[in-house]
Amino acid sequence: MTATPGARQTIVVLDLEGVLVPEIWIAVAERTGVEELRRTTRDEPDYDVLMRGRLALLAQHGLTMSMIADVIATLSPLPGAVDFLDELRRRTQVLILSDTFEQFGAPLMRHLGMPTLLCHRLVVDGDRIVDYRLRMADQKRHAVRSMQSLNYRVVAAGDSYNDASMLDAADAGFWFHAPASIVEQFPRFPACDDYDQLLTVLTAALTC
Repeated sequence: MTATPGARQTIVVLDLEGVLVPEIWIAVAERTGVEELRRTTRDEPDYDVLMRGRLALLAQHGLTMSMIADVIATLSPLPGAVDFLDELRRRTQVLILSDTFEQFGAPLMRHLGMPTLLCHRLVVDGDRIVDYRLRMADQKRHAVRSMQSLNYRVVAAGDSYNDASMLDAADAGFWFHAPASIVEQFPRFPACDDYDQLLTVLTAALTC
């Protein structure tokens, strides 16, 4: 049996931090006063450079996994995020693609109604974060391509450098709350700044 032309099912893939929940590392910086931890994927395109710097700062300042877990426990979804995600999931399937880690993301998923999250994993020795393991390199783009290989129409939204390949691979891609510098570098992706607008453009893109 062959698929009927134009009958592809749809799925939306979303970044997590900065799109649905606050930036975890910025929250850690605010709690600890280590300002260098405010640097995120909005600032540094090379993820390994970013993470190696973070790991060095954690070791330098004696910051532990349990301390970061305490910070994450204080975080809530961004205002309007839960209603947006609930409404979007009434319209189509939604997958969260993030370069966060299982240990960071799992508590936040409970606030969001437990959507599926694909991310990476930290290496923790005792209470010290000593390394990280990518699930796979460029996992966001590969996930989009995999969904397309299953005959899904994929629509994506993100806010950072590490989302660009995901947006490129998707059938339609959008920036959400992205810095002006990133929007200017990738003007081919329309930019949205509120959830109502994002819901509208995502829904329209699903039916194209």
